[in-house]
Parts: sequence; C-alpha cells; structure tokens
Amino acid sequence: MPKIISQTIFIGLFFMTLFYLLFTFILSNDVVSGISMQPNFEDRDRVISVKHTEVKRNDIVILKAPHRALYIKRVIGMPGDRIKFKNDVLYINNQKTAEPYLTEGKRLYANGALYTSDFTLDKLQVTHGIAKVPQDSYFVMGDHRNVSRDSREIGYVSKDKIIGVVKLRYWPLQKITTY
Repeated sequence: MPKIISQTIFIGLFFMTLFYLLFTFILSNDVVSGISMQPNFEDRDRVISVKHTEVKRNDIVILKAPHRALYIKRVIGMPGDRIKFKNDVLYINNQKTAEPYLTEGKRLYANGALYTSDFTLDKLQVTHGIAKVPQDSYFVMGDHRNVSRDSREIGYVSKDKIIGVVKLRYWPLQKITTY
C-alpha cells in the first residue's frame, strides 16, 4: 500500500507542477470585466489566451492597459497600417474592410446612430499626429464601440503589453467557443 500512496502523490505533484508551469509560461486564464466587447463577450466570461504567440488582425487579445488594468480588445490595426472610420465603415490602408463581428452589436446598440464615430489616426489626440500604427504596436478596439475604452483613448498598444491571444471562451458553458 505505501508504494501506491507514494505513486499517487508523485503523479498528483507532477500534474500540479505541469499545470502551474503551463499557466505561468504558456497560457493565461482571464475573466472578462465590463461590457466593451458586447455582444461577443459579456462581463464575467472566462477565457484562455496563449502567451508569446503571433498577433494577427482581428485577433482578440488580453492586454495590460494604463493603471495596470487588463483589457480584452480586438486588433484592428497592425504595424504600418493607416486606419480610418468614415460613416461607420472601417478603412485599412484606404481599403474598405468588413467587420462581420459587429453585425449583432450594431443591431442591438446603434439605435440608428453611428456605431463607430468617424476618425483617422493622425486626428486622434492620443496618437500624437502619427498617421500609421508604429512598429511593434497595434491599434485595438472593443466590439461595443460606443462604450469601449480602447486605442482611441489609450493610444497604440505596444507588443510587450499584449498578454495573450484569446483562443477559448470556456465560461459560460453554453457559449464555449474557440477562436
């Protein structure tokens, strides 16, 4: 019997250590706080993101925002991009770009008004007149554009502020989704 107990303890410690290392260096387990990504993510949804991975346009990322808060946002602009919104349409490098992930939000929250106010990067105060997304930085926005505190207010997000790219929503169970 003592051999079985020691093997059980060893296996338990092995898996606890593996789990600890996995969530310390590779994955991040986060809770959505707020409504800035509605209706795609709700307050208290739980997500898993992958750290140290390539960030692509339209990825949903967890990032360190000002005042040490964690934000969940969508990557709109990549390094070198010029971003413009005109009449609720996104233009990236002067090309009209579809945002199908906003369809439901526009229906629920726009109420006939613009869902995303018009702007260009060089006209935003937080970008200091820089018309292109700088190298090693991103322009991020929440999906609930009317209430989101995002790059329009906090400026460009440097690569080192990205904690991870969301790959799984696992809570609530009825909304499990991979990204």
